[in-house]
Amino acid sequence: MQNPAAADDTLHEACGVFGVFCADPERDAASLVYYGLFSLQHRGQESAGIAAVKNRVMECRKGMGLVGDVFTPELLRTLKGSTAVGHVRYSTVGTSSIENAQPFVSRFKLGSIAVVHNGTLTNAQVVRELLEDAGIGFISSSDSEVIVNLITKNYKKGLEKALTDTIQFIKGSYALVVMTDESLVGARDPNGIRPLCLGKLEDGWILASESCAIDAVGGTFLRDIEPGELIIINAEGVLSFSFSEKTRRGVCAFEYVYFARPDSVIDGVDVYGARLRAGEILGRESAVPADLVMGVPDSGIPAAIGYGRATGTAFGLGFVKSKYVGRTFIAPNQALREEAVFVKHNVIQREVQGKRVVIIDDSIVRGTTSRRLVAILRNAGAQEVHIRVCSPPVRFPCYFGIDTPHRKDLISNMSSVSELGKSLGADSLAFISVEGLLESLALHQEKGGYCLGCFTGEYPIPVPGEAL
Repeated sequence: MQNPAAADDTLHEACGVFGVFCADPERDAASLVYYGLFSLQHRGQESAGIAAVKNRVMECRKGMGLVGDVFTPELLRTLKGSTAVGHVRYSTVGTSSIENAQPFVSRFKLGSIAVVHNGTLTNAQVVRELLEDAGIGFISSSDSEVIVNLITKNYKKGLEKALTDTIQFIKGSYALVVMTDESLVGARDPNGIRPLCLGKLEDGWILASESCAIDAVGGTFLRDIEPGELIIINAEGVLSFSFSEKTRRGVCAFEYVYFARPDSVIDGVDVYGARLRAGEILGRESAVPADLVMGVPDSGIPAAIGYGRATGTAFGLGFVKSKYVGRTFIAPNQALREEAVFVKHNVIQREVQGKRVVIIDDSIVRGTTSRRLVAILRNAGAQEVHIRVCSPPVRFPCYFGIDTPHRKDLISNMSSVSELGKSLGADSLAFISVEGLLESLALHQEKGGYCLGCFTGEYPIPVPGEAL
């Protein structure tokens, strides 16, 4: 069955991960994870799960839906322990089902482990077949279960060796948080494609996909986990070491454009500032005479502010977004599904009537949303509608944890910018240049580069094959 989001006009992150280790054995770590997952809900709304361990007994609870729907106070009380991990999921590998919800927990004679994973393994199928040939069974179609089974298979060598053997065997993108009976472990792929950071509690430590989740539980953000770094947290403290040689850094640029919350800082670059700078650069690269600039909520708003500052165009909150229509909204047929943008977005007529309007969006994928937004503005009496996009045209699929359509469904891959603008009904259309996007992230350039594969077709590591 097709995922109801398949006709959606946005890109989707794979998931968010969060883990807590507390020195106080009576600390309720699961409740901290619960609040951390709330702050990462934007990274996945399909399923949520939490695992906790106490006295070497590991329990896991998970379900389909949002964090607040899955976890009642009664359910949370069943998760005891001072160490816990949690996960929110949007599927890119594996079907949408409870079997693929995380954490994945393995209990065996040497102990128990729970794994939460953000990213996509490019060699998952090969590794899965090797493990199956060795007699290891799988209960899901998720590539994350491959990681659990690899660690379990190697655990007799000791935790550190099992982890290093596993992460040197897998390829692709991953931000991993692993919980054992006595430790909390974090690892980030050698290119740093997916984010992971470290925080401090008064009596413990936090690993999280984004710094905003550390803030949410009263922790202090310390630093990002470096690409190719493995960190082990236990009662003795924090051990950190590198498991790979230095490689090309390739942090996903879309984290800054769209995925991350604006109050997060990823690899030294604050997300809000990057979006603001992108808008300023858009204004410098492709200004157009206008009376009003508006951002498509939510990620387009900082860029619209930046565009307004750069061009002197008045900024306005002309769009109203329903906060109660998420990606789980399902229309009963295709005709109604195509009208769903009218449920999700509306416009304040008195703000746009008779005006030349610039709308700033984070990206254009299939073009459905942009086309509908132009129609809404025309119906509200806008004199002109110009679209400016704070990412380059998306022309290639992602293999590292972002749900992108096939190339044939990427509208920027099918026509020129001017042709696309006409098909959307806009008076003009312009995208930020690749150079402009990199300039908006310039604070990070001294550390290396970004993954721009969905814009340029050039990926930081080999990919399995092009999705046509």
